[in-house]
This record gives sequence, C-alpha cells and structure tokens, in this order.
Amino acid sequence: MAPGVRAAVREFRPDVLVADQQALAGGLVADQLGIPWATSATTSAEFTALTGTPQLRAWTDEQIQSLRKRTGARGSRSDPRRSDRLVLVFTTEALAGPARHFGPQVRLVGPSIAPRPSPGGFPWHRLDDARPTVLITLGTVSGDAGAHFLPACAAAVRDRSDALQAVIVDPSGAVRDTGDGILALPRVPQLALLERCSAVLCHGGHNTVCEALWHGLPLVVAPIRYDQPVVASQVARAGAGLRVRFRHATADRIGAGLDTVLGEPQYRAAARRVGESFRAAGGAAAAATHLEHLAARTAVVRARAL
Repeated sequence: MAPGVRAAVREFRPDVLVADQQALAGGLVADQLGIPWATSATTSAEFTALTGTPQLRAWTDEQIQSLRKRTGARGSRSDPRRSDRLVLVFTTEALAGPARHFGPQVRLVGPSIAPRPSPGGFPWHRLDDARPTVLITLGTVSGDAGAHFLPACAAAVRDRSDALQAVIVDPSGAVRDTGDGILALPRVPQLALLERCSAVLCHGGHNTVCEALWHGLPLVVAPIRYDQPVVASQVARAGAGLRVRFRHATADRIGAGLDTVLGEPQYRAAARRVGESFRAAGGAAAAATHLEHLAARTAVVRARAL
C-alpha cells in the first residue's frame, strides 16, 4: 500500500493524515514525509487483550521493523498501529473499560452510527408484534462459519416459537425458512430492524455489538476469531449480555442464553447504560472535532517554525 498512499499524500498535501489502525502504510508514510497523523481504531481490542505474550509482542515488533525498512521509513520509531498524537477509538469506557489504560493520546468517541441506505423488499409484515424478535447474524466477514451454528440457533428459536421469533442473516443458505418463528434472509436492513428487536445473537463483531447496544439491546455473543473474543468479554463484563462458545454452541445452550438475556431485566438495563454512553460520546462529530484540534495545533507549530 505504501507507494499508493505516498503518491496520494504528495498530490493532496494534507495537513493531517487519518489512518485505519490496520492500514499500517498510513502511519509509516506519514512519518516518512513528516505529516502529523491520527489513528482511526474501529475496535479497542488491540489496545487491551490482543497485546499478547512477550513472544508475540517481540514477533510483532520484528514485523513492523521489517515494514519500516521495506517502505523507506527506517528513521521512524512510532508504532504505525497507533499514532502518538491522536487515536480515535469508536467505543466508550462503559464497554471497553477505563480510558486511562489506553494511553494519553486516545480519545473514546463512541461508535459512528448514521442513517444508511437499506435494501428494499424486507418482509416486515412477517414480524409478529406480540412476540420478541431476536436478530441472529454472523456479520459480513464470518458468515461462512455459520453452517453448524445458524441451524442450532434456528432450532433454539423453533423450540420457543410460541414466545419468540428470529430474523437470521443467512447468506449461505444454511437455514430453511419454514415460517415457524424463523425468517431467514441473505441480508437485512440491520439498523432499521434493530428498532424492532428485543435482543441480538451474534459473533462479537465490533460493529454489530455497538449497533445493538446503541439500541439498548442485550446480547448473546459467540465469538469466532480476530478481535471477537475480546469484544465478547467486554459485553459480558459490562453486564450487557452473555458469552457462549461458538464451536460448542448447541440449540440448548443458545436457547438458555436467549432465555436469560430476554428474561432477566439487568441485561437490558446494562445494554441501555452502554447505549446512553455511546450517544453522549459524540461519535463521528466528536472524532471530527478532535481531528480539527490536531490540525489547528499543527498549524500553530508550523507558524512558529516560520
């Protein structure tokens, strides 16, 4: 990525560069060209449990040093995963824990949630307002992992179809839409649907978790990989949901989790507390304000240098 990023920076001549936490070329190129830069971190996991063992940290440091050499940023000592000036993390302390553990340059701004286009044709008429609705999804990255898990979820809901219904996001067709409390679709208008839901069962993807909590919905979380185990632990620690083991999730265990988060009010109360903290944090507008302040500080330093 580095050559393309370098060419774009030289053409656009930005005052500040913003790089996703996993787009390491952004920070490396910014350091090489002497441009202040900020990290946009969609998940807080890398700042907490994913630091790993000393051996893993040493291996990571070795890879980053190799990247510095390959991209021509040999003189840089900063970590391209996190700016030493500003890191925007799209969560809050209510979910991720105390901000003091993250570093003085980290700002927790809450999730960036805004209206977005929704696919048409969703069968809203099939939702029964007399029964709680659960959204079941493995997100856009882990959908291929649902061959066993989603049918188990469907079986759990069918066992409770007199008191519960579920919308299952099933792009691979692992679940038959038999109508007995199950509505299976390859994609759904998630934000609009969450307004009609009572709980969410998911894989622990940060976006899905934050959107559920934004709507005050308790969760049953079955993490698969990546940052998902960390996010699932955050949900459980916040009291906003339960964690189940993905590979050992039977219909009975999934059903018991749903019964608990739907039947015990403390989970919904905790989810609402986290959602309120999200709304108070400011989201995209707060992130933009922090970036403006960074740009302004940069302008002052340049003016003094002149």
